[in-house]
Amino acid sequence: MTDYGKVERLALCDLFDQVGPDQPTLCDGWTTYDLAVHLYVREADPLAGPGIMIPALSDTTERRMAQAKAKYSFTEIVGKVRNGPPTFSIYSFPKLGHNLNTTEYLVHHEDVRRAQPDFTVRELPTDQQKGLWKAVKLAGKSMTRKAPTGLVLRLPGGSESVAKKPTELGSVTVTGEAVELVLFCFGRQAVAQVEFDGDPAAVERLRSASFGV
Repeated sequence: MTDYGKVERLALCDLFDQVGPDQPTLCDGWTTYDLAVHLYVREADPLAGPGIMIPALSDTTERRMAQAKAKYSFTEIVGKVRNGPPTFSIYSFPKLGHNLNTTEYLVHHEDVRRAQPDFTVRELPTDQQKGLWKAVKLAGKSMTRKAPTGLVLRLPGGSESVAKKPTELGSVTVTGEAVELVLFCFGRQAVAQVEFDGDPAAVERLRSASFGV
């Protein structure tokens, strides 16, 4: 089975090399250099990793990122990300690393691609889309827990997954390819190529909601 986490990792590193350290990303306030450092410390720095998930520890993560950025050039950081996680990292275990990185590298690859004014939507392989649909069905509820409305994720072919039950605002159905639904649930609503079905006011609330980790 193709490891699409690795495929996206390598494609993102190639893109980093192409655009350089100072380009914008969809990660608020981060340049491409900052994003590369995030990916490096996530896998290689045990002291930095917890703060990515736990807000109370975010200061430690930011400090460790700053230290890594001061120590390594952009080219060095990209090289470390390209080479994959060190052997001591939980991300080095094949199955676990695959599961953790299936969406991580896809989303961050698009964070760079779609921050460019002339980006185009990629056509991903069918089996990659199937894996992304499986991932978004599993993670959608937790990723969109702050949704102000109910939320149904729907593929163009009709398959659906209820991410959140209706609220007093009702429910909205969001339709798109699996990759677009992943981006939507990761808080990239502004660039996700999706269609909405629901009350206009509810849709507008959903567009600006805070999603993601």
